[in-house]
Parts: sequence; structure tokens; C-alpha cells
Amino acid sequence: MSKRLENKKILITAAGQGIGKATAIAFHNEGAKVFATDINEETLKTLKQEYPNIDVYKLDSTNKSAVEEYCSQLTTIDVLFNAVGFVHHGTILDCDEKDWDFSFDVNIKSMYFMTKAILPKMKKQNKGSIINVSSIASSLKGLPNRFVYGTTKAAIIGFTKSIASDFLKNNIRCNAIAPGTVHTPSWEGRVQAADNPEQAKKDFIARQPMGRLGTAEEIATLAIYLASDESDFVTGITHSIDGGMSI
Repeated sequence: MSKRLENKKILITAAGQGIGKATAIAFHNEGAKVFATDINEETLKTLKQEYPNIDVYKLDSTNKSAVEEYCSQLTTIDVLFNAVGFVHHGTILDCDEKDWDFSFDVNIKSMYFMTKAILPKMKKQNKGSIINVSSIASSLKGLPNRFVYGTTKAAIIGFTKSIASDFLKNNIRCNAIAPGTVHTPSWEGRVQAADNPEQAKKDFIARQPMGRLGTAEEIATLAIYLASDESDFVTGITHSIDGGMSI
């Protein structure tokens, strides 16, 4: 490895599986000191067994007091990777108020809590990079049965641009990643929950112009660039990595 992130301290949410885990591993392999958080203690335990040098911590990033308590223990953080997300299936007619509130709490309020807790540290060191996981299903593209998911992921794009604008003079960059459909344990769960899992799998693949799903490792590669000093002139941008879905 080229150690593109050597000596950087990086905090990651939803690091127990999927995109978060792949990114935690990729950052670690590029020389970063990784602080991996997740609400799932079992997946974190597995990550720690596989990569003993990664610090793991059980954290519900939708819990304000828990976020503030954990982040207060950290001295400097160079990169914050916000990866927490939940996919609600259905139209507005399928979305009850509790579904709306839960999706916003998980997908956007968690980023609000984490970013607000970490930004003062970045301001003090006059440098930082914040990377938020959005989705192609957002303000970029409307997808069927992704009403509240797409709404929250669109909010992340606005959130990203606002942070980038407000803290530009502090050398703090904020960018978003907008994946298409990625093969993750979360995706596997949605497929298995479908009435016809085999058909659901075919349908997911069919809507990808390249004829395949993305991989978590492909998303992690883009995250490495945005976390590194190579992207110092890049901020406020939503980077689509979707196998052609948005063209």
C-alpha cells in the first residue's frame, strides 16, 4: 500500500459491516489510525479480531449524549466518515410518521450529531475532511419505493454543501458520496425479505446499467481519495459512484 493516509486519525460510523467496514479497512491499510464505531457490538468484535490495530467502540450515533461523551474523549480527528444509513421501502403512502422520524434520525440526525461534535476539533487544527454517504436515490435521481430514503439522502447533499460553505476558510472540506446499488449485508437482507428473493435480486441488478452491483470496496476507494490530501481542492461536491445510473 502507498500509505496515502499515514498519520491521519479517522472516525467512522456504521463501521461494523458493508461500506463502513470496507472503508475502515481501506483507511487502516493506507496507514490511518481508525476509530470504528457501530451500534452492533458483534460486528465490531469481528472487525477487531480481523484488524487488532483498529479501535472499536459501540456507539449509537443517533444518541446525542452518547456521541458527545465519546467524541469528547478524542483529541484530534482529521477525517470523519459518516456512513450510518437505513433503507425504508415504500412510497409516501407506505411511510407512517414513525417511519419518517426513524429514517431522518438514522440517516441525517446522526450526521448532525457527529459532525457538530467533531467540527470544533477540526477548527482548532485548521484542517479536516468530512465525508457523508448519501445515495444516487436522492436529489440526483428518483427511484421507486424509496420515498423517505431518497428524501433523507437528498437532505445529506444539502447538509454537505452547507458545511463545506461555512467552514471553507477553516480548511475543512465536506463532500458526499452517492453510491448506486452496492452489494452489502444490508442489501442481502432486503433481498431475502422480498416476497420473491430471486426475482428481487434480478430486479436490483437489472436497474444497474453495467449489469452488476457495486462493491463496498469500490466505494472505499473513492473515500480514500476524499480523505487524503490529494483532494485538498475538492469540497462541497457529491461524487456519484453508481455504475451509470445517473446518466
